[in-house]
Amino acid sequence: MTIEKIVLITGASRGIGAATALLAAQQGYTVCVNYLRNHAAAQKVVTTIHANGGKAFAIAADVAQETEVVRLFAELDHVGGRLAGLVNNAGILEKQMRVLDMDAARLNRILSTNITSAFLCAREAIKRMSTQRGGQGGAIVNVSSAASRLGSANEYVDYAASKGAIDTFTLGLAREIAQEGIRVNAVRPGLIATDIHASGGEATRIARLAPLVPMQRGGEAQEVAEAIVWLLSEKASYVTGSLLDISGGR
Repeated sequence: MTIEKIVLITGASRGIGAATALLAAQQGYTVCVNYLRNHAAAQKVVTTIHANGGKAFAIAADVAQETEVVRLFAELDHVGGRLAGLVNNAGILEKQMRVLDMDAARLNRILSTNITSAFLCAREAIKRMSTQRGGQGGAIVNVSSAASRLGSANEYVDYAASKGAIDTFTLGLAREIAQEGIRVNAVRPGLIATDIHASGGEATRIARLAPLVPMQRGGEAQEVAEAIVWLLSEKASYVTGSLLDISGGR
């Protein structure tokens, strides 16, 4: 297939990542579907994109590991084409728990997957997109969370704190590379219907908390994907360093 502009989406085999991959392909991007272990799910996203006339391929890599990130981008280079966008979507949470009961192993898993991965992937993307390094510019969109400002008390303060770091990272990086043709923004989804809630031990969490949302419902992954793809596009050409809440008013 002829490769033109590529967008790399980390953690794209499910949820918001998968929805973003499908929409980005519809908008003409060649999509790199990054995943950790679930090859079947990632391949399903790729197959769906192909069936709809789009271009996509999947690459497995643990983006919390520096050597894996370097390999991932090396494989992207081998594919050819121009890296035009990065969506730092990979993220995890663990069982609902008070800070009182958290151990260092849990904290390190959360922080390396949710924060370190974004820094490492952004670093490699900048090397390829920066106009000061011969690139043609591009856009980075970080997937944060409304938890960064709500705190997630009694559930996952560690996850919320990791997303607070993503907010700060977004603001700092946006200003650092604004003159290199790269825009950096973040979306902060609220209660979104994905299986991440089951990972936290409460698959029905949205139903419990929906009454607290002014719009009285949870959101859909597609609604977040629309915002991400807009931020990637030239329609958002004067937007950088922005944190876009997608939370139904909560």
